[in-house]
Amino acid sequence: MMKFSEVVDYLHKKKRPMSLLVGNGFSMAYDKDIFSYNALYSFLNSQNDDLISKLFGAIKTKNFELVMRQLDTTIALMKAFGAEAALQEQIRAASQHLKDGLLKSVKELHPEHVYKMPEERAASCATFLSLFLGSGGHIYSTNYDLLLYWVLMRQGVVNPIDGFGKELLNPVEASEGEEPEWSDLLWGPNQDNQNIHYLHGALHLFDSGHDVIKEQYDQSSYLLEKIGARLESGNYPIFVTAGNGDEKLEHIRHNRYLSTCYDRLCTVDGSLVTFGFNFGPYDEHIIEAINKAARFGSKQPPKLWSIYVGVYSEADAAHMESIKGKFHPKLHLFDAKTANIWEP
Repeated sequence: MMKFSEVVDYLHKKKRPMSLLVGNGFSMAYDKDIFSYNALYSFLNSQNDDLISKLFGAIKTKNFELVMRQLDTTIALMKAFGAEAALQEQIRAASQHLKDGLLKSVKELHPEHVYKMPEERAASCATFLSLFLGSGGHIYSTNYDLLLYWVLMRQGVVNPIDGFGKELLNPVEASEGEEPEWSDLLWGPNQDNQNIHYLHGALHLFDSGHDVIKEQYDQSSYLLEKIGARLESGNYPIFVTAGNGDEKLEHIRHNRYLSTCYDRLCTVDGSLVTFGFNFGPYDEHIIEAINKAARFGSKQPPKLWSIYVGVYSEADAAHMESIKGKFHPKLHLFDAKTANIWEP
């Protein structure tokens, strides 16, 4: 199996853009005791929430996506068979309760601020990310947490563009010498050059109904404190928690930020490297985007020529070999442990 350094060396020789797709394994490599499903489940279970305990107990899993999928299926069946509206609403409320619990668990388990991340680990991750942005590639993440955002913000990675910027609210007055007034960080001003994409949303991105807003630090409070205040007031981040791939894609298509990020994945150019992404049964929409980017029969850019999937174990490798036929671009495996993303 290839080492990560061999993948990079080969793609450099090809002089193709390298893009990166990260999943939960990216965050677990930083701290599996915080960012694994087991950790989230254990935290939620410790809250003595009877409803959530019943949901996980009935379906006998610690996988949030599977429980959500089962609830969505139950709602669809009840609707098809004309079950009482009150009972349908009870199941919908249970599903929303679980999603709220997942969101709050991610927030509560998170390191409290960026400076809790050791400098040498952040620097190592920045070096890893720079390999892709420096080649003209893009970074795509399906994670909700703030690790990627923190590293990009703290380490001075060259040219990360997430599409957000401030707009001048009083251009006429400012031109006449008055103090300029600026908006929140809104998605749009730098959208054309965007190369950082949160495919399933993230804790720091909120949809106001009119604008997509990025929460940021200020001198009065840490980022997680501001996110927590929004959650307590009933505002929720952009956050895809649907069950299967079709349902996730439907959610994505109903949000202009998510839809744009997904469309950028559908046109990714060069080669795509994945880390911590297992292409499980709920990721069919990601495979569909990758296959669209391969542009079967075309030899002109933008075109995705190949995909390099990082695997941790023989079981991971066997899984990827078993689904290899689903992918249109050439698929190669490399040993994810050799990437050493968080290790100096």
